[in-house]
Amino acid sequence: MAGFFNTLLFGIYPYIALAVLALGSAIRYDREPYTWRSGSSQLLRRRQLVWGSILFHIGVLAIFAGHVVGLLTPIWIWDMIGVSHGTKQMIAIGLGGVAGIMGIIGATLLVHRRFFDARVRAASSFADNMIILILWVQLALGLATIRVSLQHLDGEEMVKFMNWAQGIFTFNPEASSHVADASIVFKLHITLGLTIFVLFPFTRLVHMLSVPARYLWRPGFQVVRTKRKAAE
Repeated sequence: MAGFFNTLLFGIYPYIALAVLALGSAIRYDREPYTWRSGSSQLLRRRQLVWGSILFHIGVLAIFAGHVVGLLTPIWIWDMIGVSHGTKQMIAIGLGGVAGIMGIIGATLLVHRRFFDARVRAASSFADNMIILILWVQLALGLATIRVSLQHLDGEEMVKFMNWAQGIFTFNPEASSHVADASIVFKLHITLGLTIFVLFPFTRLVHMLSVPARYLWRPGFQVVRTKRKAAE
């Protein structure tokens, strides 16, 4: 039974989560483009929002980038550039710990603002409240994994998660076996992370995909016409 649930959660659920993330986001953008925004209540309790948002976004973006690079970079590349598994583990603990602390401080400020300011609470939806709490729990679980990681400074524990993540993206049917004996805190962290992917298309998180990349190549000046000239 344990093997069945391990395969279900770490061998099948990742594909369900990624499919919902991709298809759900595309359908929402096509059918409900005007809901594709963060829905910010920035006019209310602005100072706490600014500090919380800055810390939260910097922390989360750094963590996301670290996970992508750390988990999806083939092991042979790390070996080729001379970074040992133990060194990589310590880098992940150090940088991930700093980013995680920043993120959870920011998330705590945002949670406090959303739940303890009557005006903000009145302007918030159930999805808004739910997703910030889930993100707070996910950051807390991520920080909790550091304690376990410190007991495996040889880096071999991290290699298991690298093999799992890369196995998922290469459609390896045995990918889930790499995390079968992982600590429960890691398994909770992965499962909740996949669940966030599932919830992504149905919440304000979609605004993360709205990076205004076109501003990188737009003209450096703006043409302005008077009303008279425009009428002519």
